Amino acid sequence: MIQYTEGYKYQLHADAVIPLPDAFKGQAFTAEWGKLKDCALTLYKGYAWDGASGPTHDDKSNMVGALGHDGLYQAMREGFMKRDMKDAADDFLRDRCIEDGMNRVRAWLWHRAVKKFGLNATLRNRDILVAP
Repeated sequence: MIQYTEGYKYQLHADAVIPLPDAFKGQAFTAEWGKLKDCALTLYKGYAWDGASGPTHDDKSNMVGALGHDGLYQAMREGFMKRDMKDAADDFLRDRCIEDGMNRVRAWLWHRAVKKFGLNATLRNRDILVAP
């Protein structure tokens, strides 16, 4: 029997360090999959994430933003950060995507989507599945 989760498309082949805005000052955690210290989110080699969610596509303008956003939401799901940081995480996604070349209108639409539909992703872990 194996245990696994669904929904991941990408996996890091090296640690990724993502600078975060000042809204994350004073936030810190250490987990087996990453850490947050001094406004820098480090996600370790092997970290898996699902890229862009919803009716959209992945490209270079959203990969780092989606990775960091997924890591921040995971930290909230697992209790390493309070859920009152959701707005800061959503703002980070928008701003990082713009910084990485995303059209501002598309980034605004993404921001609206995570504001409206993202709360569940901060509240629960993925279901653990078993086979056979």
